[in-house]
Amino acid sequence: MTPTLLFIFGGSGDLNFRKLTPALYNLFIDHYLPEKFAVVGLGRSPYSDESFRERLLEGVREFSRRKDDAPWADFAPLVSYLPLDAGKSEDFGLIADFVNRREKEWGGSANVVFYLAVAPQLVPGIAQNLGKLPLCGNKARVRIVVEKPFGHNLASARELNGLLGGLFAEEQIYRIDHYLGKETVQNILALRFANALFEPIWNRHYIDYVQITAAETVGLEGRGGYYEKSGALRDMVQNHLLQLLCMVAMEAPVSFDANEIRNKKVDVLNAIRRFDAEAVRDNAVRGQYDEGTAGGKAIPAYRKEEGVNPNSATETFAAVKFFVDNWRWQGVPFYVRTGKLLQKKTTVITIQFKAAPHYAFPEEAAETWRPNRLIISIQPEMDIRLRFQAKRPGQTMLLNPVDMVFSYKDAFDGQEPEAYETLLLDVMAGDATLFMRADQVEAAWRVVTPILESWESRQPVDFPNYTPGSWGPEDAEALIARDGHHWVTLPKR
Repeated sequence: MTPTLLFIFGGSGDLNFRKLTPALYNLFIDHYLPEKFAVVGLGRSPYSDESFRERLLEGVREFSRRKDDAPWADFAPLVSYLPLDAGKSEDFGLIADFVNRREKEWGGSANVVFYLAVAPQLVPGIAQNLGKLPLCGNKARVRIVVEKPFGHNLASARELNGLLGGLFAEEQIYRIDHYLGKETVQNILALRFANALFEPIWNRHYIDYVQITAAETVGLEGRGGYYEKSGALRDMVQNHLLQLLCMVAMEAPVSFDANEIRNKKVDVLNAIRRFDAEAVRDNAVRGQYDEGTAGGKAIPAYRKEEGVNPNSATETFAAVKFFVDNWRWQGVPFYVRTGKLLQKKTTVITIQFKAAPHYAFPEEAAETWRPNRLIISIQPEMDIRLRFQAKRPGQTMLLNPVDMVFSYKDAFDGQEPEAYETLLLDVMAGDATLFMRADQVEAAWRVVTPILESWESRQPVDFPNYTPGSWGPEDAEALIARDGHHWVTLPKR
């Protein structure tokens, strides 16, 4: 790979401590980093290079998937710290000076990546100051990575895209959604398009409905101020869950070119049915947790959390029934749900097939008959389960549903890379396949905006409406039960 300089704004922050440096450390151990590589933390904290490295080593020991810190002695010299006030444009000259010095040492030009691991309100100012640096005009060498959220609504997303697009070329901008770096998410494409078995039946003629669940067992974890302005719909549905929906629903790409993959995802987002106010009431449910007990701990009600309005209408749970109005999916409901302080930490995609005719079998054979089902478990288990009917041993024709399970940890040796390892490597390699394009971001906001506007126009009358450790409000069960279905949860392994 080309020599690379990675600058991390917010270098002393939590994201770098927990995710970015542990990911880079693992890439280093696996020999994926360029031979000439340097990572520079940027921030206002008064670190020296040595004290910064000592701080990051603590994060590696706690959060890296490898607990061996012996290679740290070789990795540490690649790490530097540059004190910088992102609000002062004159400080950005320090970055250009660092790049020039390092390129002279290396005897050639380097790719430069700017990772904005900072609060959303700081992104515009940093981007504008970076845009003034002459080196950022090099489309082939310079990239900028922006963490979610990409705006607060459609208008702010357009404004942010306009700002970034005025400073950088679209191919330089990497909008990162860590869900897309997960191995099982990427495996959806392999499952669908590398196997002749599934694609012929991946449509409305054979699939009854699709479910996507992303459940968390944790609460706010000190982020009350942020979450109060966000909520479950913005925080999870608008990005993570709609991206998973796109992976399931997209048409087959003609190549694995980054823009070809992203074009197919945009097609799905553009085909999702937009709701009017009446349709929102029929197809979307919101919830907010009450006080209770979860994991053996007493949990305060959301409205009593630090940084939260005592009369807050912010949802900590959201469930929506989407429809993709195109030939492949017309009439097939896509149920998505997400929430905090739910019963189990899990992210699963369920493809429920229509029931096969069973008229040829005796009546007793159909007592335990279940339609075929494909479950893709993304976390914490990483596996794929296919349910089908099998004859129970014995002299009579009795059928039982059974699962055929593919498990990553059982099928392959070694640990799966963390999502940020995959995504950081892709940024350095210039592969934008797993990153959001401007039109994707805006299309996703257009999907959820009618729901947001409807919820903001009318106050919820039943908040709080679910207890910690449950599966959310009763209305979420009613949403899917009206269609004769139920939410699918995986059995414990």
